[in-house]
Amino acid sequence: MGRPLARFVDFVSAEPVRLSAFLRLPLIGLIVLLVSVWEVEHWLPLAYALILSAYSVAALVWAVVVLRGPVPPWAGWVSTGIDVLAVVALCVVSGGATVALLPVFFLLPISVAFQDRPALAAAVGVCTAFGYLGVWIVYSKRDDTVELPTVVYTHFGLLLWLAAAMTALCYFLTRAAARVAALLDMRRTLVAESMRADERHSRALAEELHDGPLQDLLAVRLDLDEVRERCTDPRLDAAYRAVQNTVTRLRGTVTALHPQVLTELGLTAALRELISDYEQRGNFVIEADLEDVDRPRSQSLLYRAARELLANVYKHAGARTVQVGLTREVDTITLSVVDDGRGFDPAIVRRRVPQGHIGLASLMVRIDAMGGSMNLTSTPGGGTRVSVTTAAGAD
Repeated sequence: MGRPLARFVDFVSAEPVRLSAFLRLPLIGLIVLLVSVWEVEHWLPLAYALILSAYSVAALVWAVVVLRGPVPPWAGWVSTGIDVLAVVALCVVSGGATVALLPVFFLLPISVAFQDRPALAAAVGVCTAFGYLGVWIVYSKRDDTVELPTVVYTHFGLLLWLAAAMTALCYFLTRAAARVAALLDMRRTLVAESMRADERHSRALAEELHDGPLQDLLAVRLDLDEVRERCTDPRLDAAYRAVQNTVTRLRGTVTALHPQVLTELGLTAALRELISDYEQRGNFVIEADLEDVDRPRSQSLLYRAARELLANVYKHAGARTVQVGLTREVDTITLSVVDDGRGFDPAIVRRRVPQGHIGLASLMVRIDAMGGSMNLTSTPGGGTRVSVTTAAGAD
């Protein structure tokens, strides 16, 4: 299966209402074909044609609507309600010719089954079967020219079987979805606890480095500075520069392990400090557009993502310009990092995990486990664009 087709299948199957929207179209086509081939004489032929035409157009428009993006929670109820109205209207205007509309009765249980409500699927499926039988009985009693063929009872049994099958399928799918949701919650909890443990370890390590080696190096630098004032020696100058460079790198390590500004001033200030650190390295120019997002619950994850992405640009991209953005919508925060570097094939991320290159892959897993999303697009020679979106709840 090609990548575009796989993405389309994943998109359609992500929402039950999308799947039922596409299953509805061929069934309507079969109804039109069956009635035209059978040459059925409806009670109100013009009304039947108008209703079926309007229903077909509405189904086509609805399929386009669900393709354009997320659907609201009430969409499944509305689409099923329209199905019920269409079936009832078609049966009423067909009169005794309802026998030709058998496929339309199969629409209701299928439409409801994809709403993940087994009880509702069972109720509608049983009502559909008895409704079909009831229509035949009413018209056979009302019109002496219409007889009740024995095949109707076979159709009635088939509709009952369909109701049972759709209910069972809906039940097992609902159970499976509940198990998956429970596993995702457990995964999110484990990842969150892992991140908290990692942060505690990083904070302890940062404090140990700050209070131990960094303070010792600062004392050595002070002693060297005093000696240099009394004695001029190029070797002392070289030693002083080496100590100074080590102090700078160690401070950067301490800041990366436990950025105090993230805790004290929030995500935006921490990102500005991180960007300033990379700008001082002189490797590329960073264009930053950062909104003030205060202290969101996901600030540690977003800061870690920015640090990992900028580190990858610094080490591998060979970029001249990097754009870093931070925006807040009503309930989401989005971090974006775009570079004009050499780019790469995104599939390499998974292939390089066995080789120990787990930074970007680990970041993807953590973001996904915490309910966020990470979108990475890159082509060799065409730069890289990464956007990370998380919930904007306050910390």
